[in-house]
Amino acid sequence: MKNKFKTYVLILITAVFFGACGSVSSEVENKLNELKSKTDSLDSLINKEVDKVLTLDSLVNQESEKVKKLDTLINKTTSQLDSIYKKR
Repeated sequence: MKNKFKTYVLILITAVFFGACGSVSSEVENKLNELKSKTDSLDSLINKEVDKVLTLDSLVNQESEKVKKLDTLINKTTSQLDSIYKKR
């Protein structure tokens, strides 16, 4: 009789243990899903900001090219004016 009682107690403890593990496992899975959702959201935000930086970089490069062209034009004009002034 004692052996049957011990067996039942052991089965009961095992069932409670596995039930608790299942609950913890479910909770861990929920937390991992929340973390994945937050990570995806952060990744999306970072990608948007990187796109903004790339756009800004492109604009800076375009403006830099314009400045170089203007500088070349100013240098040419200055050179021509110096040449005309020297001929006088």
